[in-house]
Amino acid sequence: MAESIMSRHPQGYGAWDYVTGTVLKGFEELWRKTGDDRYFQYIQKTVDAVVDSNGTIRGYKLSDYNLDEINEGRMLLFLYKETGQERYKKAADLLRSQFDGQPRNSLGGFWHKKRYPYQMWLDGLYMGSSFYAEYGKLFNQPEIFDDVVKQFVLIEAHTRDEASGLLYHAWDEEKAQAWANPETGLSKIFWGRGIGWYAMALVDVLDYLPEDHPGRKDVIAILQRLAEAITKIQDDSTGVWWQVADQPGREGNYLESSVSCMFVYALSKGVRKGYLDEKYKAVSQKGYQGILAQFITENPDGTINLTQTCSSAGLGYGRDGSYEYYVYQERRVDNDGKALGPFITASLEMETNP
Repeated sequence: MAESIMSRHPQGYGAWDYVTGTVLKGFEELWRKTGDDRYFQYIQKTVDAVVDSNGTIRGYKLSDYNLDEINEGRMLLFLYKETGQERYKKAADLLRSQFDGQPRNSLGGFWHKKRYPYQMWLDGLYMGSSFYAEYGKLFNQPEIFDDVVKQFVLIEAHTRDEASGLLYHAWDEEKAQAWANPETGLSKIFWGRGIGWYAMALVDVLDYLPEDHPGRKDVIAILQRLAEAITKIQDDSTGVWWQVADQPGREGNYLESSVSCMFVYALSKGVRKGYLDEKYKAVSQKGYQGILAQFITENPDGTINLTQTCSSAGLGYGRDGSYEYYVYQERRVDNDGKALGPFITASLEMETNP
């Protein structure tokens, strides 16, 4: 898959955004696994196209307080550790400063973006917390870990459905948004990829939380509850997961590749690291085989495609959060970075712990 990506995007993957960061995380893990310098060079070439010698990030605007813009910062930490170049640290420091001013709700939860007041989205835990926790470990800022754990605990407490164990896409503390339940502030739908972002964030931040941190057990417990819930909604016949996670077969709903890759990655890594019971190994294996069967196609030139990815989904600004919105309004696309990165990391996990 990485070869196909580089063939399609030979000058680097893209601009400064969370999609690029998600793809490059796959390349980082691939480089660690293989030692192939081409993957390292691809990461550096992509990042260097938007980060100048002074550490300025082209396209990044601190005043937006947008958690999505943090995700690619993980590549800054990676490049700083591997090269020692100060410009990467300067850019990472700028992103770290965003958390000092990031608007919060009354409980201390980060708003997803400044323009999304009082809203916590599942996506935001992946976008911000993995970088935040890694920065805390790398630069010895242990106070960050308490804040990171708080974000996971808060959003689970407010979005988790007790009956299914699944998490709604977003929560508006003020209950003011048109998409929000007027009593709970919750959005209407269990969106597959939203839950997938959260699942990946759980297994990734545990790489950085100290073994003796009191919140570590809380994050693992959340992961365990979520693993049980997503196993129950795995499609029996194909092994993959649905766009609207809990409504298989409903008219308009479809099997979706990004959520499937994200769940396989999170479950497989969770088992490998000892956070999850070995029984989830079979779940991830079935899911991975389903991904290969349902979503991978080959081109005449030998490159491969990853199909059936929801191009985007959000709330507000004309997006009403209805079932119809999630299945009809947003396009399905091929070779989308939000699925490609998790496919690479899921594949590596399956190779490491088959």
